[in-house]
Amino acid sequence: MASFRWTPEVTEADVAALTTALQEMAAAIPEIRSYVADTNLHLRPGGADYGIAAILDDAAGLDTYLDHPHHLAVYEKYLGWMLAERSAVQLPISEGAFA
Repeated sequence: MASFRWTPEVTEADVAALTTALQEMAAAIPEIRSYVADTNLHLRPGGADYGIAAILDDAAGLDTYLDHPHHLAVYEKYLGWMLAERSAVQLPISEGAFA
């Protein structure tokens, strides 16, 4: 899981383009089992502007995803200049979570 705060110059159109690019990227990386990327709903005060939740089988899958040319291209075109702050966490998920 990753969360982001944007720089002040990021527009809604920028975020929409990023979201489309991330969805296309996720569809092209077979190691990704599940992927959600979107603007924070802000159902509670505070928090980040945007979040990504990716489910992968293992650390090797995470490495493949993060080092994949499609991921690097999305970072280069969008995330690199949009980010003011980034936070990430990796959590274990049991097989029962998908039942």
